[in-house]
Order: sequence, then C-alpha cells, then structure tokens
Amino acid sequence: YFFLVLILLLKGQPSSPMRLVVQRVKSASVTVEGSIVSSIGPGAMALVGIHEDDTKEDLEYCCKRLLACKLWENDSGAPWRHGLKQRGLEILCVSQFTLYGKLTKKNQPDYKHAMKAIQAQEMYNMFLELLKSNYESEKIRDGVFGAYMDVSLVNDGPVTIVIESEAYTKPNQGDKTESTDQKSEKSS
Repeated sequence: YFFLVLILLLKGQPSSPMRLVVQRVKSASVTVEGSIVSSIGPGAMALVGIHEDDTKEDLEYCCKRLLACKLWENDSGAPWRHGLKQRGLEILCVSQFTLYGKLTKKNQPDYKHAMKAIQAQEMYNMFLELLKSNYESEKIRDGVFGAYMDVSLVNDGPVTIVIESEAYTKPNQGDKTESTDQKSEKSS
C-alpha cells in the first residue's frame, strides 16, 4: 500500500526541465586562462543547464525554442517579431551546471540535480550539434565545457528570458506551447 501511495504522489511531481537562460547581446565572449576562446557580435548568449533526467527530446525542444525566440523588432520597428534565424545572428552557448543550484539550510550551494559531468558533456555536445544542424553552423559558438570561464557580454536592452523543456513533457502546464507532433497526436 505504501509503495502505491508513493508512486501516485511521485507521478504528479513535475520533472525538472532542461534550462536555458538567454540574453540578447550586442556582443559576448568567453575567456579561459587569459585567452579568448569564443566571441560573437550581436545575437544571443545562452547559459545551458542540463538536468540529471534530461533526454534527447529536451535538447530538441530547447533547440527549437532558442532558434525561434523572437527577441528583436522587425523592420517596421514592431517589438518581439524577429528571431535569431530571421536576423542571421550568432549564438554563444555556455555550459552552466550551476543553473540547478539550490541553497541548503547552511546557505551552501547544492548541485545534485545537475547531470553528472561525463553524461552532461555528451548531452551538451548533442545540443550544440542540433543547433548547428538547424541553423548556420558557423554562427553557433561555445565556451569550454567544464573549464573555469570568464564570460563577458554587453546586454542589449537588457532582455533576458528563460527557456525550459518542461513544456515539451507537460504541455498542459507552464508554457502552453505544443509541438507539431503533440498537436497531430491530439487530432488523430
């Protein structure tokens, strides 16, 4: 009986999503050990956090949303009408396991929900490949996974948004956006 109740309780618990913190930038760069390893001009910088339970579907969802997010005005000056692809802008991705940090009772950070390093690096590289295959590969830049990085940026706005993959796995909660596959499943 106890296990049945536990399963029912856990079933209703939301899983933690893959998380991107995206900033519209005029420029951004990553420096490691005193050398600039990557830089972009106008575009977006994305801090990329991968949760221990994330799957390829989470990567695909966040890739799609990042490339489609409309953070720029159109040629007529209407705000929030153009995305990265429409503008031909660059993206700088920075792996950021600390996006899953929670403070303990002693106010110390705990990162236990971030995916472990080896698997996270594989997932992060898959995410970069998804971005490159769905956009112009030379416009996708990144830092050095696992390195101590100095990240510099000039905010444009500032504009900062959070993209989470939870909407992919639970379309009726949070962000109401559904993928084309989810819509076609409902209509059949």
